[in-house]
Amino acid sequence: MIRSIDVQVTAPVYPTEVTDRVIDAITTLFPDAEVEQHPGEVIATTHTLETLSEALYDQKILDTARRQFLEGRQGDTFSFDLKKQAAFEGVVNFAVGQPDELGELHVRVRVNEPGVDAYIDHIAPATEDGQPPET
Repeated sequence: MIRSIDVQVTAPVYPTEVTDRVIDAITTLFPDAEVEQHPGEVIATTHTLETLSEALYDQKILDTARRQFLEGRQGDTFSFDLKKQAAFEGVVNFAVGQPDELGELHVRVRVNEPGVDAYIDHIAPATEDGQPPET
């Protein structure tokens, strides 16, 4: 099955932060991302979420991720926010509720093929009693 997605990750860079650390936070979870620096923010683009998906399996948070992805659906896109500091450590921590003082990584995914729901099923499949389906 062909999977075609466009991912954009944006993150604020505050005066107290080192831009390279913000870039590292992005590229730790999105290693293939092409990063551009702009005044006060970093924008990265990639076409895969495989590293992020592996982290979801490793951290055993597929159900949480799936819920976040489904809640963020809008047309052919879904979006979610990740905590910057956790991402820097290679940990997926969804930002919900109060904004983090360092800001978040805002991730927007446009799914061209096979469709949003099918792509979410691919990267964060529904679990049975907390266990991922057999592959």
